[in-house]
Amino acid sequence: MEPKRIREGYLVKKGSVFNTWKPMWVVLLEDGIEFYKKKSDNSPKGMIPLKGSTLTSPCQDFGKRMFVLKITTTKQQDHFFQAAFLEERDAWVRDIKKAIKCIEGGQKFARKSTRRSIRLPETIDLGALYLSMKDPEKGIKELNLEKDKKVFNHCLTGSGVIDWLVSNKLVRNRQEGLMISASLLSEGYLQPAGDLSKNAADGIAENPFLDSPDAFYYFPDSGFFCEENSSDDDVILREEFRGVIIKQGCLLKQGHRRKNWKVRKFILREDPAYLHYYDPAGGEDPLGAVHLRGCVVTSVESSHDVKKSDEENLFEIITADEVHYYLQAATSKGRTEWIKAIQVASRTGK
Repeated sequence: MEPKRIREGYLVKKGSVFNTWKPMWVVLLEDGIEFYKKKSDNSPKGMIPLKGSTLTSPCQDFGKRMFVLKITTTKQQDHFFQAAFLEERDAWVRDIKKAIKCIEGGQKFARKSTRRSIRLPETIDLGALYLSMKDPEKGIKELNLEKDKKVFNHCLTGSGVIDWLVSNKLVRNRQEGLMISASLLSEGYLQPAGDLSKNAADGIAENPFLDSPDAFYYFPDSGFFCEENSSDDDVILREEFRGVIIKQGCLLKQGHRRKNWKVRKFILREDPAYLHYYDPAGGEDPLGAVHLRGCVVTSVESSHDVKKSDEENLFEIITADEVHYYLQAATSKGRTEWIKAIQVASRTGK
């Protein structure tokens, strides 16, 4: 009997021989993790046994690389995977931890109800707290702040974070809020922005998190960016990134020239409505952008240069300038979710 598939999707994996990062189709089984060069491949490129393995998350061994997790096998071999965004990493971490625990206890993997308790447990669940902080109505409001001739977009202040924790009675006092905020920072739920907060996080200050209106932080998937006094052209270019992120993840994209398919990380923003795509293996700047205002998006049955076995879950975006983009989701549900999200953004965004 084949092991049960628990979770699957695209992650970026660090090579075990060369220091390169490449997107892989990763499958979590009850007893191990298989990774494939392509989703359509019949045989995996490698297998990581989970029995006796340990999981480290967040893994901060690679500086600017965010959302990395590390699996260390009983033979002391390290395997590094990078997710596209925070919630995706945390979902993989939860399932891998549970799979390892089930192996140790001789149990079968089974999911519990995903309903969240309204009240936080006594031992604060940082993941649940993070979601509360990002709640559009009751969470912390993101700000655009200016300091040292720079504008920090979609950010928070250190004192603002602790004010919110205290006012929502999630901590008893500011000192306790400082400890919780430092934990959020070390676990990757908050990131430092600006020299003051970065120096504190690097250990120069007594506490890695600062209760100060001059210390800036941001949510890792908020669309944060910093801009200096710049030309009008730079301001126009940056306008693309001012929209709120409403969806992100990895998709296959067909190239316009060679017609080959590559995994890309996509970030969908609304108002203004843009779909930016990136090399999932690294790089802060997008490889390209699709302006969605007035676009048409539909599912398609087939595309040129795609093998029949690989033609599932395709969809097409036709921009107002009549540029065609062919994309492929990992599942039928995923395709439907992307199409609906793009349709909403195209109607509401500039």
